[in-house]
Amino acid sequence: MKLEIITPDKKLFEGSVKSAVFPGSEGSFGVLNNHAAMIATLKAGKVELVEENNNKLEFVIKGGVVEVLKNNVIVLAE
Repeated sequence: MKLEIITPDKKLFEGSVKSAVFPGSEGSFGVLNNHAAMIATLKAGKVELVEENNNKLEFVIKGGVVEVLKNNVIVLAE
């Protein structure tokens, strides 16, 4: 699935990932390929990604919103 992490200053990440784990405001949650459409708020914490080549990445955010729709994930983060 395609994932983008965007902050007010710059784009932190853009690429294909196997999975992503987000610090949801109601608890952390994971997203895999073909996930149901959703919008969720995020609290401060780590976004953990696993790229197609199994490389693991982490991004620290202060909060934001994530949208999952048709294998496209957009994170608007602080």
